[in-house]
Amino acid sequence: MGVEVSVEGLTKSFGSQKIWQDVSLTLPAGEVSALLGPSGTGKSVFLKSLIGLLRPEEGSIVIDGTDILQCSSRELYEIRKLFGVLFQDGALFGSMNLYDNVAFPLREHTKKSESEIRKIVMEKLELNGLVGAEGKLPGEISGGMRKRAGLARALVLDPQIILVDEPDSGLDPVRTTYLSQLLIDINAQIDATILIVTHNINLARTVPDNLGMLFRKQLVMFGPREVLLTSDEPVVHQFLNGSKIGPIGMSEEKDDAQMAQEQALVDAGHHHGGTDDVYGVVPQMQATPGLPVRQAVGRRQARVREILHTLPIEAQQGILASMNDDATQVIPAYDDGGFEQSTFERG
Repeated sequence: MGVEVSVEGLTKSFGSQKIWQDVSLTLPAGEVSALLGPSGTGKSVFLKSLIGLLRPEEGSIVIDGTDILQCSSRELYEIRKLFGVLFQDGALFGSMNLYDNVAFPLREHTKKSESEIRKIVMEKLELNGLVGAEGKLPGEISGGMRKRAGLARALVLDPQIILVDEPDSGLDPVRTTYLSQLLIDINAQIDATILIVTHNINLARTVPDNLGMLFRKQLVMFGPREVLLTSDEPVVHQFLNGSKIGPIGMSEEKDDAQMAQEQALVDAGHHHGGTDDVYGVVPQMQATPGLPVRQAVGRRQARVREILHTLPIEAQQGILASMNDDATQVIPAYDDGGFEQSTFERG
C-alpha cells in the first residue's frame, strides 16, 4: 500500500518572488489526489519539492516518517525509491527504444538479472498497452504512447507514491481519459498514493479522491472530492466550472470593481462562459471491471461522513445523494487504435 505524505507550513520562493507560502496538506495513503490551480500558480514546483528536486525555505515534508528537508543525502536517496514520476513530456531518452527506457531504472538502481528485468519490463508494458511497441524509439510513436511509456517506466520499481505532472499536456481529451483510466486501474491494483498536478477541469471533477487548489500563493482548500465539488468557495467554484465569474482573471486576480461588473452582467442574463454552474458530486471514474475494488473509495467516504455535519445543508444533501446512488453509467473511451468502455460510478 502507498504511504502518507504530510506537508506542513511549506514556503517556496525563487529569489524575491514567492511562489506559495504556508502550504499544509496530507496526501492520504493509497488514494488519488489532484492539485489544481490556474497556470503559473506553482503546481509543478510543489510536485518537484516533494521529491527533493527543489528545496522550500520553510516547512516540512514527512514521507514514511522522514522529513526530507531535514534528512541526510543517503536518507533522501532511499526515500526517492518510494516514488515513480510521470513528467509532462514523458521524459524518455530519445536514443533508447521503449524497452530500454522502461528498463533503465531497474538497471541503475537494482542488481536484478536481465531475465528478471525483462519479466518486469514486459509486465509494465502490457499494463500500459505497449506490448509490440517495445522496439520503437520515442520519436516514432504518438504523444499518448510516449505518456504511457513514461508511466510504465515510473512503475518498474513498484513505487508506493506516484507523481503525475500535467497528464493531459499534449494529449487530446479522449487520450487524457484513457490515461486517467490507467491511473485509476493502477491504484486499484497496487493501492499506491497518487498525486496528479493538473488544470484540466474534467480530470479534476471525475478522477481523484481528493482535491487541492492553489491560488494567490496560497493553498485555498484541500480535501475529499465531495467537499470541493460542493464548495461555495468562489475560486474553487469558478475553476471547477471554467467560468469567467470569480476571482481568477486572465493574467492575475481581479479587483472588486471588475468582479462586481461581471456579476451585474450575469444578473442581467448575459452568459458568462464555462459550464452551466454544475453543483454537486459528479460521477467518479472507477476501475475497469474485473480489477479489484478500489479501497480508496471506502476510506475517503468514511472521512467524509465524519465531517458531513460541518458542511452547508445543500452540500450535505448532494453528498448523501451521491453516496446512496449505486447506479453506474458506461461512457465510451477511445484508445490510440480502438474502442473500449470506461465505467464511472458515483462516490
